[in-house]
Amino acid sequence: MKIFAERLKRLREERELSQRKLAAILGLNHSSYARYEHNTAEPTQEMVLKIADFFGVSVNYLFGTDDY
Repeated sequence: MKIFAERLKRLREERELSQRKLAAILGLNHSSYARYEHNTAEPTQEMVLKIADFFGVSVNYLFGTDDY
């Protein structure tokens, strides 16, 4: 899920959010969120939906099957 990690980081940086701030918004601890961006852990389906909703993108975008 390398593309997920890359897109997640890009979306966060575009909104000028720190990992800690976004983790708090999503209801995660910082280390759990950081593992998503470092591609060492996979989020639950529920968390993927929450991330997509927060950023206003599709799940397909997050996983690299759509470019928007």
